[in-house]
This record gives sequence, C-alpha cells and structure tokens, in this order.
Amino acid sequence: MLRADLLHLKSGHWRNLLLTGGATLALLGAAGLSDFARAHALLVNASPSLPCWAIWLTRGAEPGKGDLVLFVPPRSDLLQRHFGKEPGLFGKRVLGIPGQHVTREGRQFFVDGVPVALAKPMTRTGEPLALGPTGTIPKGCYFVGSPHKDGFDSRYAAIGWICRPRILGTGRAIL
Repeated sequence: MLRADLLHLKSGHWRNLLLTGGATLALLGAAGLSDFARAHALLVNASPSLPCWAIWLTRGAEPGKGDLVLFVPPRSDLLQRHFGKEPGLFGKRVLGIPGQHVTREGRQFFVDGVPVALAKPMTRTGEPLALGPTGTIPKGCYFVGSPHKDGFDSRYAAIGWICRPRILGTGRAIL
C-alpha cells in the first residue's frame, strides 16, 4: 500500500509538471507570435511607383543598398496637396546609403558617380519640383528612389534624405 501511494504521488507530480510545462510553452508561443506580429506586417501597395501590390514588412530592419524601405514621408504643402493630410507610408528603394556621395548634373542624380535617378521638372498637375539634396549622405539617412517616372522620392526637396526616425522598416515585394 505504501508503495502504491508513492507511485500515485510521483504520477501526480509528473502530471502537474507536464501541465505547468505545457501552459508555459503555450504562453511562450503566444508571446512569440505577438512579437512576430509586432515585428512584421503585410502591406498593400496602392501606388504605381512600385511594381508590386503586396509587401512583407520587417519593422526595425537596417536598410541596405537596393532594399525596399517603408517610411513616413516628411510633411510639406506639396505632399499634402498631392497625397492628402495623412499620406500613409511611402515605399522606395535605397539608392544611396550613409557615407556615399550624391551629385547632380542637370536633373540627373548620381550616387558615387553611378546614375540612379532622373528628376522631372514638374508634378503631373504642373507644379514645379525643387531638386533634392546632394553631398555626402549623413549617418542614419538614405537617398531613396523609384524607377517610376512619377515616383516622389529623394530626387525632390519635399522628400530629401530619409533618416532613420522616419523609417518603419524594410520590405520584400511578394506579389
């Protein structure tokens, strides 16, 4: 009888341990999914300036040259007239990274001597477009662009350098 009671206690101990362990794993799994959801998102692109309509966002990822970066554009009257008071996120490719040198000849932009973008003189509605920055790209900032002729990006002063505080993360075109 004593022996059966010891086995029963051991069995109850293991059952409690398994239940506690299972609950702990479930909580860790839920926390992991929550962390995953905070770090990632599926975005829909409504702009013709990118050739994709679905983008997988990784929040907080450090952008590299050629990466798709998603950012909150700077506020400007020009931006508000064309995109409204709350324009949403912009998605552009990183054409230049901190320390690289941006130059311009006419309306053609170069990064370290390589042509990367051509700026239009006016918006689709006929407003003049001031040209974006040149010089060494500051630490934490990027020169971003789009191959689309109507892309609104670092080619223009209203956007300029896109610096880290504005960047939500990097994206990967999935559709």
